[in-house]
Amino acid sequence: MNEQTLLYPLLFEPNLHTVVWGGGQLRPYKGMEPSDEPIGESWEVSAVPTSTSIISNGAWQGRDLVSVIHGQPEAILGKKVNEKYHGQLPLLVKFIDAQKDLSIQVHPNDEMAMREHGKMGKSEMWYVIKADEGAHLYAGFKREIQVGEYYRRIADGTITEVLADHQVKAGDVFYLPAGRVHAICGGILLAEVQQSSDVTYRIFDYNRPGLDGKPRELHTALAAQALDFHVEKNYRTDYPELANRATQIIDTPYFDVRVMEVSKPFHRDLRKYDSFIITMCIEGDCVIHVRSTGDEILLKEGYSTLIPAAIADFDVIPQRGRTRILDAFIDNMDRSLTTMVTRFLHLSEI
Repeated sequence: MNEQTLLYPLLFEPNLHTVVWGGGQLRPYKGMEPSDEPIGESWEVSAVPTSTSIISNGAWQGRDLVSVIHGQPEAILGKKVNEKYHGQLPLLVKFIDAQKDLSIQVHPNDEMAMREHGKMGKSEMWYVIKADEGAHLYAGFKREIQVGEYYRRIADGTITEVLADHQVKAGDVFYLPAGRVHAICGGILLAEVQQSSDVTYRIFDYNRPGLDGKPRELHTALAAQALDFHVEKNYRTDYPELANRATQIIDTPYFDVRVMEVSKPFHRDLRKYDSFIITMCIEGDCVIHVRSTGDEILLKEGYSTLIPAAIADFDVIPQRGRTRILDAFIDNMDRSLTTMVTRFLHLSEI
């Protein structure tokens, strides 16, 4: 059988991670029986070797995502993504449930991560799904500090005093480029889109023990090299909230993210970006209908799908009145060609 005929939106088995700061929301969010385990992360679409996604539907059911991509990387990833990332999926997406505060941490950029670990760097973004009253998170410094003060505040446990502290609510968005200090704090459920990397430098962990009863490892010196001490005026990403529209909330060299809340069938033709599409269902089940093949999947709340680049022309059909989803992909559109077409159309109207 020609593998091209197998292209369809991929669903995945639950891939849950137990951590010291995790909570009890992710299993019910995914329609699973609750448990007493502190589950902090659901790795929705992952090609990270230590925790690769397993396909749960269609002809590739039971196969791991990495091997399936390896079979036809250009059709699944997109031609330009395949060329740039050498057949590797460059994104990792998660749902995160923080019942307790995560450690204060930072991620290295591509250059440092490759030099130190032979891996990709890690820039990421957060979309807050739900937040308890008074919930907050840390993102960036509120004033510039020197490396010496950084080391002193790690030693005396006062590093949070110089971090920018943000009260949050559902719908808030934060971009965390590599080098930006950050921490999700307790009472927050969010969606995370990041570069496909598991490199994290833990700066401060509140002197608490890990699940094994021992203090978790800190990476103070490496973090000092990775940190960007520059202070921004605003760390929160502002965007318009538009019904039945796809709203761009993040546009970076590493990923583009759109959010949409729709109450009627919604057409998405994203083939022009020459990229796979990861769709995360934040709220309300929906059907994804692929126009070229007629394939349909039911994408349930709390789950995600990877739509191959070659078939990224689809309809989102709400099943319970409305649905809210995030689309994450790599924007490879040729802007110079778009500008030329726009100018031509303008001139033809004169």
